[in-house]
Amino acid sequence: MPPRRNRRTSISDVAHHAGVSVGTVSNVLNRPDRVSPGTRERVETAIAELSFVRNGSARQLRAGTITTAGAIVLDVANPFFTDVARGIEDRLDEAGYTLMLASSDEDPDREARYLRLFEEHGVQGLMVVPSTPDVSHLLTLRDRGLRVVLLDQPSPVEALSSVAVDDRAGAAEATRHLVTLGHERLAFINGPHTIRQCADRSAGLRSALAESGLDPDEALTEVTITSLNADGGQAGTEQVLALPDRPTATMCVNDLTALGALRALRAAQVPIPSGMAVVGYDDVTFAGELATPLTSVRQPTHQLGWRAADLLLTEEDVPEHVTFQPELVVRESTTGTA
Repeated sequence: MPPRRNRRTSISDVAHHAGVSVGTVSNVLNRPDRVSPGTRERVETAIAELSFVRNGSARQLRAGTITTAGAIVLDVANPFFTDVARGIEDRLDEAGYTLMLASSDEDPDREARYLRLFEEHGVQGLMVVPSTPDVSHLLTLRDRGLRVVLLDQPSPVEALSSVAVDDRAGAAEATRHLVTLGHERLAFINGPHTIRQCADRSAGLRSALAESGLDPDEALTEVTITSLNADGGQAGTEQVLALPDRPTATMCVNDLTALGALRALRAAQVPIPSGMAVVGYDDVTFAGELATPLTSVRQPTHQLGWRAADLLLTEEDVPEHVTFQPELVVRESTTGTA
């Protein structure tokens, strides 16, 4: 009698159904010449009737030939991470590897679960955007022989290779652009500073304000949101609009939050950029296609992913730390002209 279909059919199920040993089923799958035609036919019939699919990853792991790498990002729904993942995938594909991809949702517990799951599945290496500044758990994985590369994060330790973008420089450049346009009161829609990118972008913004002769504590209103998406950006911008002496420009921690900011400004009938200038970060694909094209800090997303995978695949077990420079792309959300 076939087993219940609420779990994956195992090789033991096939053996029981065919009335043979597990070893015989294994021979049919891997060394069919060692099995008599009659027995082989019974096993193949059982395989077909039970819709058995062999566990290829387990077989490759036992043979030492598994070629899978894992990547954990903050949110794969964010186009920035989608583009980074494509860079990873393109490089892995060249080497004959496949990619397992997951989102931590900025949750350390969820990140830990995926790390454990990937390790159990025998991935040969991991690329991780850490959800907290603490990377001790990743060092533990490395000490167990697993290759680890920090993704979109400068490494706080020498032992872990890393690929990152200089977020302080990117935020500073965007701030100087706004100050040059005459803005002296800025809002920053940001996430928690436990996320490295959020902390660095805030620091870059503040340093550029100080360099411009403005007191960051007076010139800047920083609003912290819990979700770095359009809904979070809209909620944060609504807080900014409710201020009695509201800023004249809003910088957002990423383009998704900027999308929410634009939505909130339109709902409040605040003209862009004359009523409020808006700057995003990442320069994802849609940034230049919006009704009001978005000024944004461009990151080399594909290169970021490609280089991370390249470091993972290198035969040299010497940590390497790569930092890319961002670029400000100016559009109508700050200048009012195409």
